[in-house]
Amino acid sequence: MADGGAVRPVDEGVSRRLKALACTAPLHDLDARKSRLDWLDASRYQMAEIALQAIDQVTLAMDFDHGADQAQVVRRLRPFVAAQAPAAPPGEHERVGHWVIENLINVGSLDRGFQADYGSVDAEGRYVRRRFDFKLLVEVAAPDGEVYLRSSDEAINVLVGALDTDVESAQVAAEVKLENLISRGRLGDARLAAEQARYRTVQYAEALRQKLDATRRDVRTVDWLTAVPALLDEALTHIESRYRAETAILANIADARDEATEPGRRRQAAELVDVVNDCIQRHTQLQARLQEAGATFRAEQDRQQFSGRPQRGAIDVFGQLLRPCLALDTVTATGPASAFFSAGAGVRVPSVPSLTGLVETLLTPPVERDPLGQPVVEPDLEPAAAERFGERAWSRAAAVLDEVPVRRLSELLAQARDVDPDLPALVVLRVVHGVGSAIGTARNHGDPRVLLALDDGTVLRDPEFGGSDLLVATADVLPEAEGIEQESDVQEEVA
Repeated sequence: MADGGAVRPVDEGVSRRLKALACTAPLHDLDARKSRLDWLDASRYQMAEIALQAIDQVTLAMDFDHGADQAQVVRRLRPFVAAQAPAAPPGEHERVGHWVIENLINVGSLDRGFQADYGSVDAEGRYVRRRFDFKLLVEVAAPDGEVYLRSSDEAINVLVGALDTDVESAQVAAEVKLENLISRGRLGDARLAAEQARYRTVQYAEALRQKLDATRRDVRTVDWLTAVPALLDEALTHIESRYRAETAILANIADARDEATEPGRRRQAAELVDVVNDCIQRHTQLQARLQEAGATFRAEQDRQQFSGRPQRGAIDVFGQLLRPCLALDTVTATGPASAFFSAGAGVRVPSVPSLTGLVETLLTPPVERDPLGQPVVEPDLEPAAAERFGERAWSRAAAVLDEVPVRRLSELLAQARDVDPDLPALVVLRVVHGVGSAIGTARNHGDPRVLLALDDGTVLRDPEFGGSDLLVATADVLPEAEGIEQESDVQEEVA
């Protein structure tokens, strides 16, 4: 608190740390939701660790033109998953890998992204709730028509433990840390620092790739007058300084490997040599792309400027399809919408992530993102409706239904009316819920008893309710070995 009770504005560093915590939330959510999986014993798996390995594999497989093949990533994940549960079948290991990757992509959501709310204090001292939208793994269509996985900037930052960090400064810090660790002989920590430096190199290359892709789509959307030339100059300076540093570090690692007498230390030094060699190779690839960036800009400028007007008119999806269909009912609008997408799909399925993602992209207007995130509007909520049935009514209904012999619903309703005129409605709801009750579900929930209801075709004669006069009974839930026999006995008794 500042003088006078005013709240001191939070600096941007606090917002970055809050975003960093938000990026790790989907990984922790995997372990929170794994108990709901009914096709495996998920307690044997650490899903957050598997997710980090998946992001690592996707990041290392990325280059300028392609990403990571999902099937190949699952194959590389399988040994790590198998190490956590060696007794499980190989098919389960592969299925766990697919489940983790699909959750990192956030399959099933409309935009395949994640959202997190956090708060910040503005310059006036007001607390503002903001929303942070991010993605971890993204499906991208490559020039060859295949769909690959790419790690987002947020996913790479999850690996290195920072968020929205300047690429160049992070790379310099990583190289200094790497050189100091090698000189002190801490090869294990040096390998971790080298891997973090490699992640930053991949992130730097990804920023350039996005600029070039945007240029190929529309050269006017990229600032080639100031922003991109500055980026190219910084990247070339970065490559020059990193190449000299990594070459010197590589020589020191080779000396440490040759002078080491312990097998474990020699192995660590050899692995570190491979990591630094991969960093040098990625710098070489980045340099080649930087040299081609100017030619790409000039070629795209000429192509887009002199390509001429299209020979046939394009369809205005918003004005000619979306707005007219919104004014129609669902049955009438299905015809023109189906005809458009059937004709637009062509003779083969296009390589796009999903149709819902395409529609969402067309409907979403471009907006400038606030670096702190969009403020969250507090909704005006109606007061919660009072519960129809209170605890007293539930206890009375339980007294009527629990441990009853096989009886008709009409008898139970008559007994409920003698207790309370409003109680029959709750009794009917509980009996209808008992139709088709699964013994396995009750056993998994740990319920000692289960209510069963059976329709034998008898018509219900009641002044309030209609339908079938169900046969109702309760049964004890036994362990699985005895449960099958007991369930059949109860069904015979009811019949």
